[in-house]
Amino acid sequence: MSILHYKNYTGVFDYDPEADIFHGEVINISDVITFQGRSIDELKQALTDSVEDYLDFCKTKGKNPDKPFSGRFNLRIHPSLHERIVVKAKQKNKSLNAWIAETLEKAV
Repeated sequence: MSILHYKNYTGVFDYDPEADIFHGEVINISDVITFQGRSIDELKQALTDSVEDYLDFCKTKGKNPDKPFSGRFNLRIHPSLHERIVVKAKQKNKSLNAWIAETLEKAV
């Protein structure tokens, strides 16, 4: 899986050898935006066109378009894990948020 970006929208794509086409979708919003092309240049243009079509559609309908990830998410975990994470963060002299962000960054 490969990644393209346009206006803070992130598209991922794969190549389908049977159809001889690249196909992708925008992954950092909840609405669905897809795109496809036979070359990387076509794929880039298709992503651009699809995002612009989406933004125009939202404007026409009076709908606010989904915004790409805000950097915030809620996470539900067991209370005992929550406690252990807080202790680990304190031991490292970090805030809970800073410790989790650093740990996730290392994981990806």
